[in-house]
Amino acid sequence: MPVRVRVPGPLRRLTGGDAEVTVDGVTVTEALGDLDKRYPGFHDRLYDPDGKLRQFINIYVNDSDIRFSEGLDTAVGERDEVSIVPAVAGGV
Repeated sequence: MPVRVRVPGPLRRLTGGDAEVTVDGVTVTEALGDLDKRYPGFHDRLYDPDGKLRQFINIYVNDSDIRFSEGLDTAVGERDEVSIVPAVAGGV
């Protein structure tokens, strides 16, 4: 099932500069897997060596953080938008 993925600025070089791409999947895991298949390099930037989502990467389906639903097993559909949001550190 086609799903839109919003790509943050620092990772857009992997998509040829595209801020949004379409991939296939019925879960976040499948969508991110297809993203890496179509645009190699995402896996290493999103996952740690143990295969877990990196600590400073947040994934949203529409406006909901997947950590508060089914995690990487969160279902996605053709009207959903997956956003990859790197955490921003810093202070005032």
